[in-house]
Amino acid sequence: MSVSRLHLQLFTPPSTTFHHHTPSHLSPPTISFPSIRFPLIRASSTSQFTTIPDNNGVPPSPSASPSDLGSIEVDAVTETELKENGFRSTRRTKLVCTVGPATCGFEQLEALAVGGMNVARINMCHGTREWHKTVIDRVRRLNHQKGFAVAIMMDTEGSEIHMGDLAGASSAKAEDGEIWTFSVRAFDSSLPPPERTINVNYEGFAEDVKVGDELLVDGGMVRFEVIEKIGPDVKCLCTDPGLLLPRANLTFWRNGSLVRERNAMLPTISSKDWLDIDFGIAEGVDFIAISFVKSAEVITHLKSYIAARSRDSDISVIAKIESIDSLKNLEEIIRASDGAMVARGDLGAQIPLEQVPAAQQRIVQVCRQMNKPVIVASQLLESMIEYPTPTRAEVADVSEAVRQRADALMLSGESAMGQFPDKALTVLRSVSLRIERWWREEKRYEATQLPSVGSYFSEKISEEICNSAAKMANNLEVDALFVYTKTGHMASLLSRCRPDCPIFAFTTTPSVRRRLNLQWGLIPFRLSFSDDMESNLNKTFSLLKARNLIKSGDLVIAVSDMFQSIQVMNVP
Repeated sequence: MSVSRLHLQLFTPPSTTFHHHTPSHLSPPTISFPSIRFPLIRASSTSQFTTIPDNNGVPPSPSASPSDLGSIEVDAVTETELKENGFRSTRRTKLVCTVGPATCGFEQLEALAVGGMNVARINMCHGTREWHKTVIDRVRRLNHQKGFAVAIMMDTEGSEIHMGDLAGASSAKAEDGEIWTFSVRAFDSSLPPPERTINVNYEGFAEDVKVGDELLVDGGMVRFEVIEKIGPDVKCLCTDPGLLLPRANLTFWRNGSLVRERNAMLPTISSKDWLDIDFGIAEGVDFIAISFVKSAEVITHLKSYIAARSRDSDISVIAKIESIDSLKNLEEIIRASDGAMVARGDLGAQIPLEQVPAAQQRIVQVCRQMNKPVIVASQLLESMIEYPTPTRAEVADVSEAVRQRADALMLSGESAMGQFPDKALTVLRSVSLRIERWWREEKRYEATQLPSVGSYFSEKISEEICNSAAKMANNLEVDALFVYTKTGHMASLLSRCRPDCPIFAFTTTPSVRRRLNLQWGLIPFRLSFSDDMESNLNKTFSLLKARNLIKSGDLVIAVSDMFQSIQVMNVP
């Protein structure tokens, strides 16, 4: 049997080493604290970290000279926040912005990045692949030229029932009492469709609905009552007015229950989705979000497909929880995925509205227990599509999502086609900062049980190290946690603990750096490092001090997934 070794280096020097021979007979280690102050580690002025420009994950050529390489890479906005306000000022909750006609230009994307956007989402329900490729290229150029690390998430359309493109219009207003026609017939694209007529993608729509059914658009943002069926056309009376958006989701209810018999037979990933997934793989997106996931098998199949299509791919798969089937199979879906999105709009169309808050809290909790990032999405600041300030209820909703310790919040129509995308992002950022600060000031350490997620003994050791490091960070009130990680796994374990201080995650891979930008509390840096922990720390201190990101006397705790250890020290 191979012998594992666990090093718990709480001070340097001295170090304390614990040996074990068989996992089943490992006795709990005891840690003794010498009666000395935290010693300073001397930084070497001659040591140098080198990193490479972000070329979308392409490794540097061996001939690249040190003069062509940067020393360390960190997001420009985060660097400014650290310099101006210190460690405790950094925002922990990440922000996802959907890119649309209102924000697709380079200047608009830069404004979102400056405002705190961590992930740019492209929604394959809208626009062409050529349009989305242009957006991806602009985000990549923004990262390269302006020093950001914005990740890209591609959201598939899914095969659920939805409306058409509204003949190219950005939206249409349905007023109370108006009669609208929902039709499965194909209209001549060269001619405008009949007035108040909407195309539906599901051929069985006219057969499935009955007179008296209630038709919900986009999770209930607009409601209709079916009053007549004429061949492929369904006449509906608008009972709750609102804004109709292109390709909005449609559900229909009968006698207070969701009609889903035929709908449940539709595949999770449509033929169009597979083409979009091929596009996302070719473009090297960081995340692919799958709509209306019904089971874990869909996620497993997609992951195998991505691996076969691109063996070097580092794409994470996000499961969108937005149906009854998703809730029934929640644990197995999240376990199979790389993260989850609480798509409350469509979810609210399939379960009673009063059940959505409890479902959200459950999804957030399960994701954290399983160490998977979770995004709270849909209608966070819906009123800001048209108005410059949110409602008080919307602010309370955002606050609750932050209080639940979700990894990220997402803007949809607010940033894609709203009139005030920058202001909506500012609201998310300011509310997140305020609730996070309140949480720390009140010392509200929640009693969330974090079960072990490791399959191997070494992985369980990593979990215990991260749990201990986070607890020590809170008790000692350290300024920052440092984690050196090649895969990002140990950084995510620290994030799961939700410590008070920010987590500096150092990684060598551009794709890992961008992926970590979705997870709570992580500040991803890109640099190269060795397996020598003391050398890594000395070099990191030199580089960060040169950028005025840390100062002498700051207290940090460092861990690494290459050398299982905990080190506590002051910055020299």
